[in-house]
Amino acid sequence: MTKDFSLFGDDLFGDPIEQTGGGEIKKRFTLPPFSVLNTRDGFWQERKRAWTACGIKSEIGRDAKAITLNDGLQKKYDYLPNIKTGTSIFDPVLCELMCNWFCPPCGQIVDPFAGGSVRGIVAVLLGFKYWGCDLSSKQIEANIEQGEKITPDNLPIWINGDALEETGKAPEADFIFSCPPYGDLEVYSDDPRDISNMEYHTFLAAYKRIILRATQRLRDNRFACFVVGDFRDKKTGNYRGFVGDTVLAFREQGLELYNEAILVNSVGSLPIRITRYFETGRKFGKLHQNVLIFVKGDGKKATRAIVNGEKE
Repeated sequence: MTKDFSLFGDDLFGDPIEQTGGGEIKKRFTLPPFSVLNTRDGFWQERKRAWTACGIKSEIGRDAKAITLNDGLQKKYDYLPNIKTGTSIFDPVLCELMCNWFCPPCGQIVDPFAGGSVRGIVAVLLGFKYWGCDLSSKQIEANIEQGEKITPDNLPIWINGDALEETGKAPEADFIFSCPPYGDLEVYSDDPRDISNMEYHTFLAAYKRIILRATQRLRDNRFACFVVGDFRDKKTGNYRGFVGDTVLAFREQGLELYNEAILVNSVGSLPIRITRYFETGRKFGKLHQNVLIFVKGDGKKATRAIVNGEKE
């Protein structure tokens, strides 16, 4: 973490207060590096509340009620508060883990789908450098406003623009870290450049080009992480296979799948919807995302860069 930042504050002697009840593994790694990451865990939730208390409000800049959710029913949840709509708010604890586990100390993070403010603010508070771009000027303005309040002396770099054009201009990266649009699951705008507006085959072509540009900026012997989830074709109700398509997109650029974790999410508004979903279509309520870690080059060398701060 940055010199002046302590997630749980400082004690009377000015030393950082550590979260209690973690055990030896959590002392070393914050949370166990297992293939199931459970956001409902009490330790995780306590840490998430501490991050939120820093002032992060990732939903600002995103008009949640204007976002159309496509889960096969094409339904708008205007009757729910913003925090309970389908608007995806990135988990700051997941961001903390991925940055600390897979980026060298003080390394450069590049995020081609910057979206809300979470990844940028958490990254710089942890001592990393962050560059992200997003098509929405409203979102970028909201991100910058939050950054100026929370970390004014070390602002993340947020660029307003099309990822297809801007990602190739990003700094050389030590870690690619992003959460892309899940096709048309959340339609963010009517901008024709917005890939969430596109038919899946067009979306996928643009998505692969953005991954190409991002991985070209990634140094050798480094990791990349995309947090993704499968979503349904709104006509057939069948899953698209987005997770597999993401793996293929990275492999086409020479990166191999190195780790995969299941991120177990909170129930949220799902109990309100599940009766209709299951009775009318036998569709399970989806409570997880896939955390995909890719490696460019040698995983052992990438690990040494993280553990020892080595330059490869």
